[in-house]
Amino acid sequence: MMKKSTIWLLATVMAFAFIGLLYLQINYINAMATMRSEQFAETVKRSLYQVARYLEYDETQNYLIKDIKDQENDASELQFQQQMLQRQRIFTRQKEEYSITDGALSKVEDSRGYSSGVSGISLPNDKVYISRKHGSSSLPRISKGLQETLKNRYVKQRELLDEIVYNILYEASNTPLSQRVDVYKLNGYIKAELANNGLNLPYYFTVVDKEGKEVYRSRAIKEDDLKQAFTQVLFPNDQTPKLNYLKVSFPTMNRYIFNSIGFVVPSLVFSFVLLVTFIITILIISRQKRLSEMRNDFINNMTHELKTPVATISLASQMLCDESVSKSPTMLSHISSVIGDESKRLSFQVEKVLQMSLFEKQKIAFKLKELDANSTIKTVVNNFKLRVEKTGGSIVSDLKADNALIYADEMHFTNVLFNLMENAVKYSKGELTLYITTANRDNMLVITIKDNGIGIKKEQLKKIFEKFYRVPTGNLHNVKGFGLGLPYVKKIVEEHKGTIKVESEINVGTKFIITLPLIRK
Repeated sequence: MMKKSTIWLLATVMAFAFIGLLYLQINYINAMATMRSEQFAETVKRSLYQVARYLEYDETQNYLIKDIKDQENDASELQFQQQMLQRQRIFTRQKEEYSITDGALSKVEDSRGYSSGVSGISLPNDKVYISRKHGSSSLPRISKGLQETLKNRYVKQRELLDEIVYNILYEASNTPLSQRVDVYKLNGYIKAELANNGLNLPYYFTVVDKEGKEVYRSRAIKEDDLKQAFTQVLFPNDQTPKLNYLKVSFPTMNRYIFNSIGFVVPSLVFSFVLLVTFIITILIISRQKRLSEMRNDFINNMTHELKTPVATISLASQMLCDESVSKSPTMLSHISSVIGDESKRLSFQVEKVLQMSLFEKQKIAFKLKELDANSTIKTVVNNFKLRVEKTGGSIVSDLKADNALIYADEMHFTNVLFNLMENAVKYSKGELTLYITTANRDNMLVITIKDNGIGIKKEQLKKIFEKFYRVPTGNLHNVKGFGLGLPYVKKIVEEHKGTIKVESEINVGTKFIITLPLIRK
């Protein structure tokens, strides 16, 4: 049999190992949750940053489109003016090229285009020369002119771009945020970016301008949601001390993070199973050890209890067989009385041992019949009264139950009463006063057996109905028994669909309360 110290050592080692395992698992889970939270926050911040960039692109695009339209309008008007001027020039040139004299039109044409001998008109020259000595018609001069034209065009376009940037930086920052942000487009950007980063979660968002006023707010968002919201600056290049903000919250964020580390839950389940198994194993080992100790005590008590009457009967029979002992009628009567008493005692102890077989059966065969509990209690009290009076005690019965009809096995019901009253006699001090009462309560019969004995400690009350358990009596060695009486009482009462409970106080006494169902008429 394993020693108690070994059991405690094993329990301590297992408990220490389990605590260490649990500590490591908790730290691992905490680290995983922290890492997942950081990854989630980084993904959200990256998504919201891209959303803010999209808003800036949209605003820049809108200004560019507006500027292009304005330029197109200006260019159309300028082109119209140039076309009118071109036509006027052509008309003037044609007028100069033709001269009307004496009602006839003279025109001189040669292979180069127009001749130079008509009315002193200077005709254009369409040739280009490589040499620089030909002046403006040379190739280097024309190339340089083109470069100057492209340079001027670049400077002009740069000035236009600077003007657009100036408008975006200064004019846009003074525009109300509600006109700069399209909420529906913003919602689409947020949804698309979160999906691109693998976050398909419900979200709420609110847009706050530089004055701290909410331009837009999701209907379902709550103040508690804003405490865990992610914040992104909108239009950070605005030349103002205060900036606009986009706040996005995720109501299922914690559940999402927990689900992402859900694979560690089975480890906790297995650890819990191991803990339960370990506790059950320790309890079973402790219980088996306690049962083993009680069985050993039971065997020792049984040996002593059976050995004493057997030895007495054997001694009496030897006296009857011994011829040296006078066989007077008085002596024979005394020996017969001793043999009879010891035989009854032996029979009673054997019956106690046989009662142990009841606990090994799931069901007990009862002979149930309609029984008047008050009448049965009176009979038991009358039979037990003489024994109590021999110890200097008394029995007081107060059977107030108007209805005491129950279905019960008379023999087992009687044994229950005898066992309880016998315990009162065993654990009495001084003059015993035994109270037996009956009463009706809620269609139930309540039987109370109370004594003024030595009482039972509170920590022992939970064990008195355990098989083989006996309440320690210190130096009091005259209390005999096997620890089967009260377990037998409880089993019989429960088999009759009743309940039994005990109340006790040291040096005051003990009270057993039995509740049995009445026969309904």
